[in-house]
Amino acid sequence: MMATRRLFLKSSGLAMFGFGTSPLWLQRAVAAPDPMQKKVLVAIFQRGAVDGLNVVVPFGEANYSRLRPNIAVSTPSRGDNGSSAIDLDGFFGLHPSLAPLKPIYDAKQLAIIHAVGSPDPTRSHFDAQDYMESGTPGRKTTADGWLNRALTQEKDSSPVRAISVGTTLARTLRGSNDAVAVQSVDKFRVSDSDMAGAFETMYASALDGVLQGAGRETFEAVKLMESIRQRPYTPANGAEYPSNPLGQSLLQIARMIKANAGLEVAFADMGGWDTHANEPAQLQNLLTQFGSALAAFHRDMGDRMEDVAVVTMSEFGRTAKENGARGTDHGHANVMFAFGADIRGGKVYGDWPGLEQEQLFEGRDLAVTTDFRDVLGELVSRHLGGAPVSKVFPGYTTPKYRGLVAV
Repeated sequence: MMATRRLFLKSSGLAMFGFGTSPLWLQRAVAAPDPMQKKVLVAIFQRGAVDGLNVVVPFGEANYSRLRPNIAVSTPSRGDNGSSAIDLDGFFGLHPSLAPLKPIYDAKQLAIIHAVGSPDPTRSHFDAQDYMESGTPGRKTTADGWLNRALTQEKDSSPVRAISVGTTLARTLRGSNDAVAVQSVDKFRVSDSDMAGAFETMYASALDGVLQGAGRETFEAVKLMESIRQRPYTPANGAEYPSNPLGQSLLQIARMIKANAGLEVAFADMGGWDTHANEPAQLQNLLTQFGSALAAFHRDMGDRMEDVAVVTMSEFGRTAKENGARGTDHGHANVMFAFGADIRGGKVYGDWPGLEQEQLFEGRDLAVTTDFRDVLGELVSRHLGGAPVSKVFPGYTTPKYRGLVAV
């Protein structure tokens, strides 16, 4: 019950202001940019199981087009109409809808990790998402999430050091460290200051220590969000965020980062990736939204990308062979993206397992050769500089880093 009440407050999106004195973190937030601005890790979850084989296309693999006669992305060619893969290294190519990301790749800030995923073989969306958000594949009893555990315990930390964009707190951010759900900066408020004062008094006098603490955290977050809301925001460098949900989520995260509010980790998600039928049209639409949102964020952040790393993930991939409905079914290995100034980009990482029948996992799926915890663990330890990886991913004692992050 205590944990439920704390979670309700953090997930409620309440925003009340106009009371109390400004704590130290609020004074810092409204002052000039903080020279001690911390590194930020932004995690994006693509819910529904992305077809990584059509996102980053192994056109150099002979069996790719044979397994997908109707849905394969065509081999890169000159003078095409934008329907062919965009060549990356002579073997892999980007889906043409991800053209906005190619300049980031060419600038060696975007890294791609292929044949990556969970060692757990489940093809259940619910279980696989839970395992990835908890960071403990195969264990259903883990109460907290890896992104919450990635934060170190600190005194006088910002009440918005960890946010998930949405109406509820994401599974991966639940845990002992403070985190808050933010649908948008502008909506995180209530204009009735009298009611806000009444609630503050009520929570301040609460006998329940957990409820009192959660109430205080909520009010502190509200004060800071109000200070940010009062400052107009215009994306920099001509960036134009798309109106789709992911684009607007990344706009909110960019606004929080540039406010110097003490943000350390942020989480956003995008659904709709379960492409069992008519995949080509669906994937084109989804990747157009996805690529334009990521590219807008990168452009908007400009020099601030020196402090920021973004990583994308999905619960599992899809079958190597297309089905009878011009789609793909639940599979195993997938693809992840990571970009930022300290990312060693311009490269597709991972050990390619091949798509011949004997190379496929259980005879049907791309095999996992990189554990997703290797990617996330390297970002936590080498970019974020947070908690020890053994704490972030309990039970995972021998990570195999790929050299994604410059050290």
